[in-house]
Amino acid sequence: MAINASIATVGLVKFDGTGNFGLWQRRVKDLLVQQGLVKALYGKTKKPEKMTDDEWEELDMKAIVEGRKTRNDKSARGRSKSKSKAVKCFKCQKKGHMKRECPEWNKGKEESSTSVNVVADSESDGDMLSVSSSTDGLNNSWLLDSACSFHVTPHRNWFDTYRSINCGSVRMGNDATCTIIGMGTIKIKMSDGVVRTLEEVRHIPDMRKNLISLGTLDSKGYSYKSENGIMKVSKGAMVVMTGQKISSNVYKLLGNTILGGVAAVAESEDDDTLLWHMRLGHMSERGMRELHKRNLLTGIKSCKLDFCKYCIMGKQCRVRFKTATHKTKGILDYVHSDIWGPVRTPSKGGAQYFMSFIDDYSRKAWVYFLKNKSEAFAKFQDLESRSGKSDWKEDKYGKTPQQNGVAERLNRTITETARCLRLNAELPKIFWAEAVDMACYIINRSPRVALDGKVAEEVWTGQEVDYSFMRIFGCPAYVHISGEDMSKLDPKSKKCIFLGFKKGVKGYKLWDPVAQKVVISRDVVFDEKSMTKAYKEEKSQAAESSNNIGRSTVQVELDELESQSDEEPHSNDQEQDSTRSDRPKRNKRPPVRYGFEDLVSYALLTSSEDPSTFQEAIESSEKDKWMEAMVEENESLSKNKTWELTELPKGKKPIGCKWVFKKKEAVSEKEGERFKARLVAKGYSQRHGIDYDEVFSPVVRHTSIRAVLALVADQDLELEQLDVKTAFLHGNLEEEIFMVQPEGFKQPGTENLVCRLKKSLYGLKDRETRKLWLSQKNYIRKVLEKFSILDAKPVSTPLANHFRLSGSQCPKNEEEIENMSKFPYASAVGCLMYAMVCTRPDLAHAVSTVSRYMANPGREHWNAVKWIFRYLKGTAEHGILFSRQLGTNSVVGYVDADYAGEVDDRRSTTSYVFTLSGGPICWKSTLQSIVAMSTTEAEYMAVAEAAKEALWLKGLVKELGLNQGGVQKYCDSQSAIYLAKNQVYHARTKHIDVRFHKIRELIVTGDIVLEKVHTSENAADMLTKPVTIAKSKQLGQC
Repeated sequence: MAINASIATVGLVKFDGTGNFGLWQRRVKDLLVQQGLVKALYGKTKKPEKMTDDEWEELDMKAIVEGRKTRNDKSARGRSKSKSKAVKCFKCQKKGHMKRECPEWNKGKEESSTSVNVVADSESDGDMLSVSSSTDGLNNSWLLDSACSFHVTPHRNWFDTYRSINCGSVRMGNDATCTIIGMGTIKIKMSDGVVRTLEEVRHIPDMRKNLISLGTLDSKGYSYKSENGIMKVSKGAMVVMTGQKISSNVYKLLGNTILGGVAAVAESEDDDTLLWHMRLGHMSERGMRELHKRNLLTGIKSCKLDFCKYCIMGKQCRVRFKTATHKTKGILDYVHSDIWGPVRTPSKGGAQYFMSFIDDYSRKAWVYFLKNKSEAFAKFQDLESRSGKSDWKEDKYGKTPQQNGVAERLNRTITETARCLRLNAELPKIFWAEAVDMACYIINRSPRVALDGKVAEEVWTGQEVDYSFMRIFGCPAYVHISGEDMSKLDPKSKKCIFLGFKKGVKGYKLWDPVAQKVVISRDVVFDEKSMTKAYKEEKSQAAESSNNIGRSTVQVELDELESQSDEEPHSNDQEQDSTRSDRPKRNKRPPVRYGFEDLVSYALLTSSEDPSTFQEAIESSEKDKWMEAMVEENESLSKNKTWELTELPKGKKPIGCKWVFKKKEAVSEKEGERFKARLVAKGYSQRHGIDYDEVFSPVVRHTSIRAVLALVADQDLELEQLDVKTAFLHGNLEEEIFMVQPEGFKQPGTENLVCRLKKSLYGLKDRETRKLWLSQKNYIRKVLEKFSILDAKPVSTPLANHFRLSGSQCPKNEEEIENMSKFPYASAVGCLMYAMVCTRPDLAHAVSTVSRYMANPGREHWNAVKWIFRYLKGTAEHGILFSRQLGTNSVVGYVDADYAGEVDDRRSTTSYVFTLSGGPICWKSTLQSIVAMSTTEAEYMAVAEAAKEALWLKGLVKELGLNQGGVQKYCDSQSAIYLAKNQVYHARTKHIDVRFHKIRELIVTGDIVLEKVHTSENAADMLTKPVTIAKSKQLGQC
């Protein structure tokens, strides 16, 4: 401002004791500073050593004379106007008048009336001087100014939202002009804790103060009043800002500025700091600054990092403790080691651990991956042979990680860096080993605190590290295809993912997502900019989303005081909330986890083609059918007396409801497409202990369903399929719950009433049948189509005899594992298991066998899976048939065991199947938990295991109205039957676990009736081992 211009006009009069003594002191000091006599104020005790006493006396006299002369001049000007001719104008440089009386100055003010005048002229140049000199410490504070035309700040990093503009300039108090380069919003946390948004703030870098325009606030409907040194800015009855008068007679805003989200944008677009931060595995600012000092990182200008969520997600830790140092004199004099793991998700190579080594002198680190901890000693020997040292010894006690701090901290650094790399690359957890390997590579090339900023690789090799080949982990990379692998018109490269560097090979390690294998190549083109661009876009979108939320709740400039929450239209505190709606804590909105649509919409898998709201349904081309479906639903609810209309009690809040629409495919050609409309309650509005006490989800076993269907077929009952009509509650309600009336079905004259929920009933739809046939032919067809086996040649047995599957057939090396990773083994076995559990007991043994090797399947295991698919191809029409037959109206079981059938550990297989109404309702094929020592023992344990299922089935059919005596159970082992019926303990059976002898008690009580059956008639025989084609057909008829 016009400080220098005002100094010459400072007047000094003798202090009469009635004015402001502090202001008078400042004027004296300003005058002496102008004349270079300010040292006289310090006193003789602070006289400079180089100044003599005579020089000090002379300086003191000059100060006194100057003050006296100024007072005389002031008095003279007051007594005689003839002295005014000596005054000189600082605008036109003419004598006889001052600047405020200058015609040219007044003319310029009239011409610039359309431009903005930020700071108005003060009536007293001395007052202007006092304000300017005493507010130098307020550069980070806001001043409430009634003379500026709009809000102004010189700080770019304060803006929450920002846009560059070119809207002219402003004129200052000394007639200087300052250019406006931008405008945006700034968030300020007020003294009461409320965060408010200041809109349309001009960015003027040449300004020295931050000004809030009271005139602008006045035009927005705000009023301000000052009393007892406190200025309050309010709107209606609410105080939104508070300012306090400071010593300079200006009002300082009580509040703090919240730094905005555009501070990071201030850096140049050409600054590659973020690029190198991601390349170097999210290295810290300190490490990057050290490398930047050595000119090793090209394109970096500021070395200033913004907030990185991947660094927080990957590296956040607890407060660290002080660590001891271990000093060594040479390389490999002392090596720290530790094992990390196991992980729940094995790596591509099957590793579940990694073993780290770190040299104490150079801090060079190595990482070895282990499938089992037993491999640790072999890796240690490998490092020992590579290093040439064989005199290492262990000096740490077990289970004392405090003594192994160096290795523990290394493992933490490796895992944190690897986590950042994997999350940034958005790779699945199966790539954790590649991320760890890359993290160790980066750590060896990062400055270390223990080395005083040196790089471990430089200390180890004695050579400077080259960073020119570093790339972002997980970035897209295009690999050149050699000529022999492509035709003339094929692309010359394929898109892969960068995974790091291969040890001992001058090339990059990449992952081919199409071929599902690792590729090593040096002819690679990287696309790193796509990752940094995506990160910046994600950050800007998050900032914009945050700004939109902030503007909708706490903006100063918006008239949000009149808005009310839609979520509580019946709240008693509505009037009180409306006076504080600018506070974030009073903003009522549904939880974010439910999204825009209700949770119910997603649970019912509403497709994009179906209407999502009532309005969309009545405006669609099929509105008649949707309205018919809604009318049917509403009539069903009214008929079942699901609710009653009543007035909402005081203090209660109703939950909302929503129409959910769904088209269902036609069951037959006659019916056509069905339109379903369901009225559901918004359950997330309820509160535990008030609206509800429990949450449950009823489930049922497939065995129970099959048992019910079997009884229906046996007793020729009428089968009714249940179709849920009321989806939000079950049975009679104990709680008192109120719901708003359904949209589109409000009864005239009852618009102000709500629904008091009483219960929910189910509507029924009839379906007549005599025989029940359960089949999954459509599901099997889809599975075969999914795995491209529709055209395969069918076979007649679930699993052929030549398949002798064992763990020795699993992949042994990394190459075999990578080759097998191309096959969807787990997905295929899962599809087979679902078919087996529902309607295909003939698959039980085959599926049980192939499912044992899901962790590490081999080629032979995959061939067995394909064989099962070929069997399904020829038997897709097979299923379970329940019909009324003579002598089949009770539960009958078949039990069998395969002695030592498991190749790896020689365990036996237990299998059983229970039938009702001529069809199987329950079956199982599984390995026994212990190794049986004889065929009798294996059969005996199988019988005991099946007895538990028999008791449960007996209780189930009893609840369904079928009373039968003991469950008939057949076994083809005469010795096992004799052992179960004989209560005498023999020497050869005393090692059998007590729990298996429960079968003896059940036989005595009559709950189980155990009888002999020939092997050829035992239906459970095909559930224990592969059988011939003839026997498979014979048992398929049982």
